[in-house]
Amino acid sequence: MGTLLNRIQEGKILVSDGAWGTFLQSKGMEPGTCPELWNLEHFEEVASIAASYVAVGSDMVETNSFGANLFKLEHFGLGAEAFALNKAAAEASRQGAGPGKLVLGSVGPTGKFLMMGEVSEAEMFEAFALQCQGLKDGGADAIIVETMTDLEEAVIAVRAAKTTGLDVVCTMTFDALQDGTYRSMMGVSPAEMVEPLLAAGADVLGSNCGNGTAGMIKITAEIRAAHPTVPILIHANAGLPVYQDGITVFPESPAVMSSLTLQLIEAGASIVGGCCGTGPDHIKAIAKMVKVKNSMLDY
Repeated sequence: MGTLLNRIQEGKILVSDGAWGTFLQSKGMEPGTCPELWNLEHFEEVASIAASYVAVGSDMVETNSFGANLFKLEHFGLGAEAFALNKAAAEASRQGAGPGKLVLGSVGPTGKFLMMGEVSEAEMFEAFALQCQGLKDGGADAIIVETMTDLEEAVIAVRAAKTTGLDVVCTMTFDALQDGTYRSMMGVSPAEMVEPLLAAGADVLGSNCGNGTAGMIKITAEIRAAHPTVPILIHANAGLPVYQDGITVFPESPAVMSSLTLQLIEAGASIVGGCCGTGPDHIKAIAKMVKVKNSMLDY
């Protein structure tokens, strides 16, 4: 059992962080450039993002490594830098998080399709294993495989992450269908992901992106119904994006998101944070509600 599971077993609800991409853009990252290159070229700026979330109540922060797998980095001519970029990502978040806080090494999809023969299972496994080892060597406490839509890819990523010996979180992204159910782009339901990912070695399951908090309450309940005890991590968007005056806007304010936090916890969430459209103000509001819930658990 690693550091993350030890914290979960203390019995308190934990607070994660919010979005990173928009934060990087606010610091000057140009659209179309490689976000992960900032880990080497703007190390202090990346570390400051982690520090910003810890300052408002996050118990853990992710790393700027979502797209730092070999295949995505090759688009920027940075494939040879995969290990270094991931190691630096973890080092930056470790510096920003400070003592007593956890660092989750972020691992996103490769962008390759196994079913189309674009990559072999072995090649995908090796790419994920290299990324995860870099994150571990940089100081990550756990690996979070996130925003997965293909269950087969998620299983491979979890297996690769387990080679580090760290705790592994895996979250998938689901879309709401007209009949009220939720499925990933590849047709997987929240309940259907549970056993394959646990068999692959995942220690924590959940969902991120694709839904506002209300949708995540239903997804959390489905995961909990499928398994009574697995820890669940939820990173909801600040609502579903809408386009206004040529820009993307996420409509859920910190007050709206935090007003649903207790329902999310009651549905089964063990760790609560944010995804697209969320920032320190959202996490601060969520952390306040989590503090209320944890105070209730003390009695």
